[in-house]
Amino acid sequence: MALITRRRALTTAGAALAGAVALPATQAVAGERRHRPRPLRRAHAHNDYEHPRPLLDALDHRFTSVEADIFLVGDQLLVAHDPVDLDPARTLESLYLDPLAARVRANHGSVHRGYRKPLQLLIDIKTEGSSTYLELDRHLKRYKHLFTTYAHGRVFPGPVTAVISGDRAARLPMEAQTVRRAFYDGRLTDLGSAAPASFIPLISDNWTNHFTWRGVGPFPDAERQKLHTIVRAAHARRQRVRFWATPDLPGPERDALWAELVAADVDHLNTDDLAGLEAFLDAHRSA
Repeated sequence: MALITRRRALTTAGAALAGAVALPATQAVAGERRHRPRPLRRAHAHNDYEHPRPLLDALDHRFTSVEADIFLVGDQLLVAHDPVDLDPARTLESLYLDPLAARVRANHGSVHRGYRKPLQLLIDIKTEGSSTYLELDRHLKRYKHLFTTYAHGRVFPGPVTAVISGDRAARLPMEAQTVRRAFYDGRLTDLGSAAPASFIPLISDNWTNHFTWRGVGPFPDAERQKLHTIVRAAHARRQRVRFWATPDLPGPERDALWAELVAADVDHLNTDDLAGLEAFLDAHRSA
């Protein structure tokens, strides 16, 4: 009887010790989840493919939007900025589609683990838009469940949202589709048009075509008001806003302009400097 009682006491003590060890481990995991840096919802990697590790460098810096320029060569979609840089090994599949599909599988349905908002893949068409888009559409169809899809008037979110920019001739075949796995990148001239956000979810334009300010000195009041009006109009229609050709060299001018973009609630800040934008947005955490 005394032996049984002693065994029970040892078992109880062992369970208590195990619980004491397990509890901090559980708390550590929960703490890791709480303190894992969140993806940067405004961060857009312009010309992402020019980084040493296309896509992966941007994701490591917690970017939520990346841009790839494509050329149609035969039935291949090659990624490059200029025709002279074309390389048969650098395809849209090898640099973006296959890695994204693998990452989504590994992360149980998301590009950034635990972050359910889609990654934006901005695809800038450099060859004739209609034929390039039709080939791109065939490529996207091979990746089931990866892309946000428009089908018969409804949008079904996926881990990745493809948005088509570049040659404007892509618009016609896209508008004719009742089912598509991509959306159209509009311009400021499309703001307030009949095209809904289910077709044009993003309004992008060249900053220098609409604003004189480059971050030096105070932002002119009229231009600040214009910027805020643009963003409010787009957001009222559930469209996001991005400007390219903003200053991108480190320094006070870039920081001043980025700060105004954040204050106006511009959705995507365009950069080639991944670490620079990451540091800026971390310093403006409320953004």
